[in-house]
Amino acid sequence: MATPFILIVFFLIRSPSSASSSSSTFPTDSIILNQRSSLSVERPGHVLTSPNAIFTAGFYPVGDNAYSFAIWFTEPSCSNSCTVVWMANRDLPVNGRNSKLSLLKNGNLILTDAGKSVVWESNTFSLSSSYLQLYDTGNLVLITSRERVILWQSFDSPTDTLLPLQPLTRDSLLVSSRSLTNFSSGFYKLSFHDDNVLRLVYDGPEFSSAFWPDSRLLSWEAGRSSYNSTRIALLDSFGKFTSSDNFSFFSADYGQQLQRRLTLDFDGNLRLYSRENRNGSWVISVQVFSQPCKIHGACGPNSVCKCVPSFGRKCSCLPGYKIKNPADLSLGCEPEIMVSSVETEATFIGLPNVEM
Repeated sequence: MATPFILIVFFLIRSPSSASSSSSTFPTDSIILNQRSSLSVERPGHVLTSPNAIFTAGFYPVGDNAYSFAIWFTEPSCSNSCTVVWMANRDLPVNGRNSKLSLLKNGNLILTDAGKSVVWESNTFSLSSSYLQLYDTGNLVLITSRERVILWQSFDSPTDTLLPLQPLTRDSLLVSSRSLTNFSSGFYKLSFHDDNVLRLVYDGPEFSSAFWPDSRLLSWEAGRSSYNSTRIALLDSFGKFTSSDNFSFFSADYGQQLQRRLTLDFDGNLRLYSRENRNGSWVISVQVFSQPCKIHGACGPNSVCKCVPSFGRKCSCLPGYKIKNPADLSLGCEPEIMVSSVETEATFIGLPNVEM
């Protein structure tokens, strides 16, 4: 009688501890970033996603081999461009190789470029364990694991956009981008001034001026109050914006649960955008200026701004001047002929229908 043949198969089971790797690796589409872990610029899947999948945080391309760590709306997909709502290093992009966002053992969150130099950090320290998480609100939060103490959050340092429930305070401000494709800091700022009034300021290369509310009006004439020193402004999820200086507005679609963002655009206009679904187009529901030529510095120095229906603003130069940079009209115009200031006669030319 033949002996039965028995096949014994051994399965190798890896424990979770042996399966986890070092800080050089990170799971794709993750919810949290733990201590001693990093996100790598060279791996597009190294991102943090909010639990509701509306927001994504990761390395975003801002130029040729240049990246910023940013937060953007996940949908639609970023094949061409995304709606970015926050950037850590908008004015100092990192290299597309060997750059990382790392959460150190001491609780400090750092962004390093290919040369290993730190270009941005949260400046935090904690003896307790901590982790980084992107909330459903779009707020990127560094928090302690046990005490649930917030060490740092992106809502405290906005770039050009406020999301619903993100406060603008005495310690924060919005700064426009340089252009539609240049995410670096632009010339326009929204912040509370020393008189407790929320103001728009043009801070250009040659001069600076506050232009909203109208600087020719006293605060109470512009409908503002300077007596509330709390200095806080907030956009709610239904489309209402309120400020402690008595300024407020409602969106055209107020009351609906839509995706919303309040952005100080590169042209100096403050606009509230909304959309119905993740793949929908953004619609302007409120904008502070209906006439773009009312915005200071709209066309730069030595220029004339003209409002054209269905087009917006049109920039041209004063007589005797030429466009300084055709690719950036906000830089204004320069003299066609450089004239010495010594013994030079000047003639004034009247310009009809122009407001200084």
